[in-house]
Amino acid sequence: MGNRAFVLHQVLRVLLISAAFVIGFGLEGYAQTPAAGRLTGTDGKMIFPFFYGSKVGDACNPYVDYNCEASEAAIKAARDEAAKSGKCDPYLDFKCLDTYLGEDVFTRFFRYYQLEWGKAGPPSDPNAPPSARDAAAWPKTPVSVPPFPYTDFPYGGTPNIGTTRPNSVDSPFMAAIANTSLGKWMQDAHIQVYGWVNGGFNLSTNQQQPGGNVPIGYAYTPNTVQLDQAVVYIERLPDTVQKDHVDWGFRLSMLYGENYRYTNSYGLLSDQFNGRNQINGFDFPMVYGDIYIPWVAEGLNIRIGRYISVPDIEAQLAPNNFTYTHSLTYTLDNYTNTGVLFSLAATKNLMVQVGVTDGTETPLWNNGRTIANPMPNPLYPGNTMLKDPGNQPSLTFCLRWTSDSGNDSFYPCVDGINNGAWGYNNLQWKGFTYYHKFNEYWNLAFEAYWISENGVPNLQNANAQAIFAGGGTPFSPQYVNFNPPNQAFCPDPNALSCTANAYGTVAYINYSPDRLNNFSFRPEIYDDPNGWRTGTGVPTRFYAATLGWQHWFSPQFEIRPEISFWHSEAGPGFNSAVSGTFNGAFNGGTKADMFMLAMDAIIHF
Repeated sequence: MGNRAFVLHQVLRVLLISAAFVIGFGLEGYAQTPAAGRLTGTDGKMIFPFFYGSKVGDACNPYVDYNCEASEAAIKAARDEAAKSGKCDPYLDFKCLDTYLGEDVFTRFFRYYQLEWGKAGPPSDPNAPPSARDAAAWPKTPVSVPPFPYTDFPYGGTPNIGTTRPNSVDSPFMAAIANTSLGKWMQDAHIQVYGWVNGGFNLSTNQQQPGGNVPIGYAYTPNTVQLDQAVVYIERLPDTVQKDHVDWGFRLSMLYGENYRYTNSYGLLSDQFNGRNQINGFDFPMVYGDIYIPWVAEGLNIRIGRYISVPDIEAQLAPNNFTYTHSLTYTLDNYTNTGVLFSLAATKNLMVQVGVTDGTETPLWNNGRTIANPMPNPLYPGNTMLKDPGNQPSLTFCLRWTSDSGNDSFYPCVDGINNGAWGYNNLQWKGFTYYHKFNEYWNLAFEAYWISENGVPNLQNANAQAIFAGGGTPFSPQYVNFNPPNQAFCPDPNALSCTANAYGTVAYINYSPDRLNNFSFRPEIYDDPNGWRTGTGVPTRFYAATLGWQHWFSPQFEIRPEISFWHSEAGPGFNSAVSGTFNGAFNGGTKADMFMLAMDAIIHF
């Protein structure tokens, strides 16, 4: 079976796995329609530890349960009880929020965590403007945060058009400083500062440290505890709900931790990763500005700067993901682009995105920059060569269709399209994401892509390897001490280089019993016929399955335990440093299978 035919085969296979899993749980039977104006039961729900939702037969919890609204009588009784006891509850009377939080910053900071504990959202301000355009004029927001990592089914490169308001991020830090002169100025200027700290651990059947879990993403060293990422955002969100004035926004993000290894841009603080191979490091994965023009069709956003690559179910930043670990489909994908991206809401259902960037994981100042070539050769014949041949004008083009209900989204894209020359991460990305919400409890996310790169040096060719070792390529060890881009196992051993391809398919089947809990099943097939993206050095194919639970104690504190199994197929030929033969992708090439138990925690501020 040819590689491209196999892609279709594996797409269908993952879809069938997803469908069988969903149907097997009889998802439609879990949809409960509440009676109007009264508390409803939760018959049919799965009960697990730590759930704040109601138990079978109890009255439902309107702060946590789906399809649960407190009656007017219940609300009045609760307010009367609070007034009688002299206690302030901002969920019943928003006007007393400042009284509840107190005066000094530290007290307000910790009381805000206390306030939200056991609830799925902040107190609602009755005077706040609508968070989205009218449902008759705009697709509905399908899900919520928590328990999901997004509200609209995700699309990249722009704030969500029609559903973004300034000052809309729920932040304990912003609540803590809200009564100070600085906080009031920031509120008036629509600027927020917030972030999170994310750490985790894994228990793996691999032993080699560091790197024994490679190519698994974001937990590459087995049996360890690590700081994954500490992140701070400084941002201003444009108001995309309104249609009467031009608005603007920006985001400056700062990241420290192990996860910098995945967002590394070659030439931007990259000596941490490519020069010294530090375990932890800094990065600025997003530095951009937005201009929102509401009068063009249903709204046009122009983003300029470094931003997260489109489209993808998963993302670099921990809160934007269902699970702690990442799929191979995401781990071996594009991460960031730098350039300009136009996102036009042509209609309420159709979005068009067109952009020009400088490639992938490469800063603007690498463009046209050359380095000396100590050994001119057929691959790089000149006395100089480009520092990163992948840094060149590149095209992004996407279409996104969303149903009126908001329950379906189809998002095909091409990203980073240029001549495909072997670069630091010059991936030619073609693929799509698809999302479907069955009901409040069940939804599906699916992604498939084909990525490629041209002129990748051949691991089977002795001359190509001599050129690489002698400094005759831009990524030879004389220039990149650690973590250079991978080479390829080319079909023709006589060729110095070839076009390398890889194909990824992944799905997330999600069951959420209430708004503080979600369970995700993630089946995946990843085909690497040139051993290029996974770094195995021989043709291989991966099969993986992950089961994860996302439990939110509050909107500010989340844990994500998971268990996963990974299997690689490959032939002989890889020169493992341990055994001299290839036995698999994991533990330095000595294992074809691995199990992993992992968990992380995210604390927002």
